[in-house]
Amino acid sequence: MNMNKSFEYLPKNERKKLVLICDDIRVHSGVATVAKEIVTHTCGHFNWVNIGGAINHPDVGKILDLSAECNKHADIEDSDVRIYCVNGYGKDDEIRQVLEAEKPDAVVLFTDPRYFTHVFNAEDTIRKKCPIAYINIWDDYPAPRYNQAFYESCDLLMGISKQTKNINELVLADCDNSKRVFKYIPHGLNHNDYFPITKDHDDYKDLKIFRNSLFRGDDVDFVMFFNSRNIRRKQIPDTMLAYRAFLDTLPQEKADKCRLVLHTEVVTDAGTDLEVVREYLFDEKYPKACVFSLQKLNRKNLNYLYNIADVQVLLTSNEGWGLTITEAILAGTPIIANVTGGMQDQMRFVDDKGKWFEPSPEVPSNHRGTYKEHGEWAFPVYPTSRSIQGSPPTPYIFDDRCKWEDAMERIKEVYNLSPEERQKRGLAGREWAISDEAGFTAERQAERVVEAFTELFKVWEPREDFEIVNATEYKGKLLNHKILY
Repeated sequence: MNMNKSFEYLPKNERKKLVLICDDIRVHSGVATVAKEIVTHTCGHFNWVNIGGAINHPDVGKILDLSAECNKHADIEDSDVRIYCVNGYGKDDEIRQVLEAEKPDAVVLFTDPRYFTHVFNAEDTIRKKCPIAYINIWDDYPAPRYNQAFYESCDLLMGISKQTKNINELVLADCDNSKRVFKYIPHGLNHNDYFPITKDHDDYKDLKIFRNSLFRGDDVDFVMFFNSRNIRRKQIPDTMLAYRAFLDTLPQEKADKCRLVLHTEVVTDAGTDLEVVREYLFDEKYPKACVFSLQKLNRKNLNYLYNIADVQVLLTSNEGWGLTITEAILAGTPIIANVTGGMQDQMRFVDDKGKWFEPSPEVPSNHRGTYKEHGEWAFPVYPTSRSIQGSPPTPYIFDDRCKWEDAMERIKEVYNLSPEERQKRGLAGREWAISDEAGFTAERQAERVVEAFTELFKVWEPREDFEIVNATEYKGKLLNHKILY
């Protein structure tokens, strides 16, 4: 047995059982990807039940056993991992039935809190039997006081970024937190899936074939890569505009050897029609400059794209973490990113004492560039506009927008580095990401999760059935009344 973990392997009958309510861990979403890494890397310490959601779930109503698959991932023989397939994140009665049948030692929630109102409404009943843990993905200030009731319903709050952890603590600052646990648990990925491919690597030949196919045999010297959803906050048109402006600074013959690769949907209702944007910005002068990657790719081919890229870009105005930035860093690719949310963590800003930046009441975020020193793999773009956005479920949150002109300057900065220098900086990012300090790996994430629950189970106490305040025993005389027919 080879667990390769610093936490203890436990036999199946000695493990705590955790019910995880989030995306079905088999689907292709950021939440599902991270949840799957947590489950598969801790299934030798916990037994897992995933109430796995999806829109119009094709397996709705089924209970699926993933134990055999998890055994292969974890190199064990006795994992216990099952999925209850539900639409959305399950209805009240579905959640109650699963909890009654499974009798978990803890309930774990993972994604935006507004999707779990039905769980939070039942917290009084749930917490009489087991604690509620929440993996919080909140990405920006002001601290969402309107979420206080949600957060107060949780016994363990795990913030995916340093900023999110700080927000958790700010929202609950006036509450009794003596039995509540706050933890920083950044996202972690399998660093064996995303890695630098050097000339002596077995995949190098296939990488060259993949690159040649992508660019149809063209001689390409510089590649910027975008990999995320086509939604408005990702600022894809601004990314394209910045790239067009960058090309205009080059002689035509050099510009013709540059490419922007967009791995995303071309048209979505939540985003825009990127084909039309491409035609407007590039067709007349740079018809080959913008390349769409439209196929669903496995991790091997996605790693090829990161290795083809000279830099990864993400200018999103709100971002809890930025998982594609993590993928790029692990692949040894430098990053251009907006200084917001969890992307700050991944750029490793350091304070005046040379310590990795920690949000505080004085400096809750580094979006203003209070601290300029950062990891050499990062090329930050600082927001220049901060506006309040809102909706009924999210009444207020800052939208941090950066200028495309500033992004263009960062692209030029990366372009002007030698290929050797870009590679050196990218490799430095990977080494830091897998280090003990950052720990953006699936293994370290699993360790942090186990540490968090170990601490939780030490302090957690079930909620009392009754809460009685200033009550005294009634000592009046009891009268015996006859029943009259």
